[in-house]
Amino acid sequence: LKLTNILCHKILLENNENIEVIIQKMKSFIKINGSTQIGPLIQYMRMFVNNDNELDMEIVLMLQCNNFIHNVEPPYSMESVIRVPNAIYCRYIGPEDKLHFAYDKINLEAFENDIGLEDCNYTVFVDRNEENETIVADVFVPRKGSI
Repeated sequence: LKLTNILCHKILLENNENIEVIIQKMKSFIKINGSTQIGPLIQYMRMFVNNDNELDMEIVLMLQCNNFIHNVEPPYSMESVIRVPNAIYCRYIGPEDKLHFAYDKINLEAFENDIGLEDCNYTVFVDRNEENETIVADVFVPRKGSI
């Protein structure tokens, strides 16, 4: 997986932010800054143990642009390149509420083949069919030591 000129927005779970509103604001920010969105929405997710010894999650929404946007201020950040060179990949087609099966499939594949995985993943939301209520998503989970 290789992403370029990525506008990022870290989701603060405690704020109960509306994801659709954030995505629309990101798209507007890209246009206002004279850039164009390239490709679909990408979601980065990482599980970790926080300072209170509790399981926590980091979620970052990402949109690629046709050029690098300078002078980006919070809540946004800009990355020139994100590379995930050695990941296990799964394409999922089906209802969005069953997307977890793609992650389960990757975890099973890794378990059966004794492959260590990082505690994060990238989900590329390739397509959405409102009529059939289905999505097409590509899920990438980096192998241990690849990032």
